[in-house]
Amino acid sequence: MSYTEQILSQLPNNALGRLRSVDQLWKIMRQEAATVPIVVNESQEILGNPDWDVVIAGGTLGILLGAALQRQGWRVALIERGILRGREQEWNISRKELKVFLELELLAESELEQAIATEYNPARISFFQGSDFWIKDVLNIGVDPIFLLDTLKSKFLAAGGKLLENTSFVGTVVHPDGVCVELKVLGLDQSNHLQSTTQLKARLLIDAMGHFSPIVKQVRHGEKPEGVCLVVGSCAQGFPKNDTGDLIVSFTPIQNQCQYFWEAFPARDGRTTYLFTYLDAHPKRPNLEFLFEEYLRLLPEYQGVELSQINWKRVLFGFFPSYRQSPIKMPWSRILPVGDSSGGQSPISFGGFGSMVRHLQCLSQGIDEALKIDALGHNELWQLQPYQPNIAVTWMFQRAMSVGIEQKLAPNQINELLTGIFQVMAQLGDDVLGPFLQDVVQFSGLSKTLLLTSLTKPGLVIPVIPQVGLTILLDWMVHYFNLGIYSGLYPLGKLLSKPVNKLPPVPQYYYRRWLEALHYGSGSDY
Repeated sequence: MSYTEQILSQLPNNALGRLRSVDQLWKIMRQEAATVPIVVNESQEILGNPDWDVVIAGGTLGILLGAALQRQGWRVALIERGILRGREQEWNISRKELKVFLELELLAESELEQAIATEYNPARISFFQGSDFWIKDVLNIGVDPIFLLDTLKSKFLAAGGKLLENTSFVGTVVHPDGVCVELKVLGLDQSNHLQSTTQLKARLLIDAMGHFSPIVKQVRHGEKPEGVCLVVGSCAQGFPKNDTGDLIVSFTPIQNQCQYFWEAFPARDGRTTYLFTYLDAHPKRPNLEFLFEEYLRLLPEYQGVELSQINWKRVLFGFFPSYRQSPIKMPWSRILPVGDSSGGQSPISFGGFGSMVRHLQCLSQGIDEALKIDALGHNELWQLQPYQPNIAVTWMFQRAMSVGIEQKLAPNQINELLTGIFQVMAQLGDDVLGPFLQDVVQFSGLSKTLLLTSLTKPGLVIPVIPQVGLTILLDWMVHYFNLGIYSGLYPLGKLLSKPVNKLPPVPQYYYRRWLEALHYGSGSDY
């Protein structure tokens, strides 16, 4: 019996079974032609008066947006296939990113402080045979998802929102004047589970169902992702006392055609540690159970503890696909993907909570404007999820941190490259290093880093070209050039704000979305 089987079989909630269930999904993505669901259809019939302005499918992160829209006075229905409840494991984020909850008046200051379960400083960055780097105030706040979601849920309901728990999305029909959303409700009769269906009519459907949304699967036609982040980990007790965190650490060379990276954070009931790696969806890639065994093999060296000393609280695992053609563009009107459904997260991050919080204000304001002027066509909604060159440039970073399944690299090539880059960024200061670590790449910082690295460490840069490939490099240059354009245009765009405010609502809508695209796409939101 493997260490993974021994440990996970003793944990509650069928941890080993859940791991193998997720592994089966990962196997399908790697080896089989994916089944493409048909969940969206169109009709030219007039739907009639909708019951709701907005229906949000996916409650865990959808409640953030739902609470904001309901507070703005819209009629919002939220669908959650289970019970809307946050997970026990904290969501790590930076304190200043949480200010959006105060700005949108979703939380009072006292509630925001109560939502913070842990806080630590500093955090370490380190690569095998390289020096350590330390930074403060990055992902150093652990938010309690249970308290946060329960508070937002209560406020959403008190403001008149409708929550449909134990209800799953089945499909939707897009009409000229709205959407008819079909749902499956799990109820109970005297003898067994009884499933019934119901429908909601709304002006707009927001897809917050995440990476594996059936709507997104239909749009992408089952295509494989170009990148995947494979993650395993745990929250446990028994580690030596350590009040610092690790943002990204590697202490091994390339193994199994993977470069292993680690994260660690102090948690309310122990210490959270993750092992993650960047790869593609090639059929020969390892499964999660293998990676978890690697995690257990290397954890004692990483944290200076024997497995027998560890008191396991819970285990964590998953895979996060990313697509170069992102954010995704819906071919239909009146459907808007948000969060991980949109694919707008960086390919080197886990997405989820941090990505949703980053865009919460512009999404809630943009949707509010779109509803007011009925700008709900697919092109008008596309303005709410625009191309961001500062996210697109990170694709080359993802490739530079991964190894092709048949690729031959020097065992420590990735570690040496990352050590060299972080040495340069640390030399340039926190104004360069801080934004990069929070997936907010900026043209000035990136340009300085590339120039200084190329001049002082050319031996590290040259091997990257054959590693990532010419196509990726040329594609990256386009995004890098666009990042410079966005950075230059954003200050000019702000100068037009006052004259544009005198225009009719529709031109104002397009201008504000253009300015937001420049704002976020240039990394000016940092």
